[in-house]
This record gives sequence, C-alpha cells and structure tokens, in this order.
Amino acid sequence: MPERKIIDRDTYRKIKKMSREELQAFLERYYANAVENEAKDFDIEELRGRIGAIKGIGEKRLDEIIEVIQEYLKK
Repeated sequence: MPERKIIDRDTYRKIKKMSREELQAFLERYYANAVENEAKDFDIEELRGRIGAIKGIGEKRLDEIIEVIQEYLKK
C-alpha cells in the first residue's frame, strides 16, 4: 500500500521551526479542521437506513438512536 502523505514538505519545514506553543496551536487547528470535515461527510440518512435494517430495531428505538448521534455530533 502506498504511503499516504498527510503534510507537504513546506508544512513540514514550518513545523520544524515552530515553538511548542506554535505547534500546539497548529495541531489544535488541524484537529478542529479534520473533525469539521469529517462531520460534513457524515450522511445521517444513510446511517439511519443501515441501523433501521438491523433486526429488532423499531422506528421508535431508531429515532432515539439517531437523536443521540445528532447530539453527539453537535459537540
């Protein structure tokens, strides 16, 4: 499997020159951006359909599960 590059060479060079405080701020921004992008790619209706297909999960329980997931994603 080919190696997946997470950062480019220029970013790597900038990181090497950062102080601890600058690196911490960079990582916090990087993480927040990754979480935000992940949430955007999340299809709640597809998940609802897949969970609803599980034997024993009725509509009422499915609504409760989806509500919990939506609350979690708002954090």
